[in-house]
Amino acid sequence: MEISPKTHTPVLVEDVVTALNISADGIYIDGTFGRGGHASQILNSLGETGRLIAMDRDPEAVEVAQSKFGNDNRFMIQRGSFSMLGKLAEDTGVMGRVNGILLDLGVSSPQLDDASRGFSFRQDGPLDMRMDPERGISAADWLGKAAQDEIASVLKRYGDEKFARRIAAAIVRARAQQPIERTAQLASIIAEAHPAWPKNIHPATLSFQAIRIHINDELGQLESVLTQALDVLTIGGRLAVISFHSLEDRIVKRFIREQARGDAFPLGVPVTQEQMRPRLRKLGKALSARESEIDENVRSRSAVLRVAERLS
Repeated sequence: MEISPKTHTPVLVEDVVTALNISADGIYIDGTFGRGGHASQILNSLGETGRLIAMDRDPEAVEVAQSKFGNDNRFMIQRGSFSMLGKLAEDTGVMGRVNGILLDLGVSSPQLDDASRGFSFRQDGPLDMRMDPERGISAADWLGKAAQDEIASVLKRYGDEKFARRIAAAIVRARAQQPIERTAQLASIIAEAHPAWPKNIHPATLSFQAIRIHINDELGQLESVLTQALDVLTIGGRLAVISFHSLEDRIVKRFIREQARGDAFPLGVPVTQEQMRPRLRKLGKALSARESEIDENVRSRSAVLRVAERLS
C-alpha cells in the first residue's frame, strides 16, 4: 500500500496530554491513531514500562503506525473501529486497567485531502467516503439504492440541511439518468438543487458531512465506545474526547453529564450522591483551540475537547 504524502496536524495536543494526566508506567488507548500526532506525545510521556494501544479502521493509518512505532515495544496497533474497544481491552488483558482513553473524532486531514478516498467536494474522485475502504457500502452504492425519503432524512439528521428534501429529490432524478459515482458529480447536483447557502461555504458542505457520518455510522460508533470506556478504564482513569461538530459534542456532553449524575431515581426520593452511584466526574470546562493554533491549523477551529474521570 502506498502511504499518502499528506500530513495531519493533531489538534489540542498539549491539552490532551494534560487531560490524560499521563503516568510513566500507565496504560493508554488511542482509539483514533490517524497519523500518530497524539500518539507520539503520549509515548514521549511514557516510561519504559508504559504502554500505548492504538486503534484505527483505516488500513493506511495502521501502516503509518507500524512504520513509525513498530519497533517500540511499548506500542501496538489494532485495525478496527473504536466500537471494538471492549474486545480489544479483553484480548490484550487490560480491561479495567487503562489509565486513559483518547478519541479524536471525525475524518482526518489525509483522508479528506486524498481525492481517491471520496470525502471532499473540493476535488474530484470516486464517491467512496468509507473510513475503511475494504468494509461496508460506499457512498456511491448507497446513493444508488437508497429511497428518496431515506436520503432526505440522512441529510437533515446528520447535516441539519434545510433543503434536504429538495436535494434528495435532485439526487434521485440525477441517478435515473446515470449513476452518481464521482464527488464532483454529486457536488454539482447538490449545488444546482441548493437555492441558498452562507457566503464562503460550499453548498455541498452539509450534505457531504451527513452522507459521510451515515456511511461510517459515526454517531452509533461513538455512543457504543463511550459506554464501553466505563469498564475499560481503571478507577481514576481519564476519558478525553475531541469533537468537531455539534452532533458529536452533544453525545459526548450528554454521556458525561448522565454518568456524572448516576442512577436515575423518581423525583422526591431522598438519596445521597453516593447512593446514585455516579461513574464519571466531569473535569473542567470544554476546551477549544487557541487563536494561535487556529492560525496554524484552520481545521482546529471547530475542535472541542471534553474530559472526564472514572469514579467507580
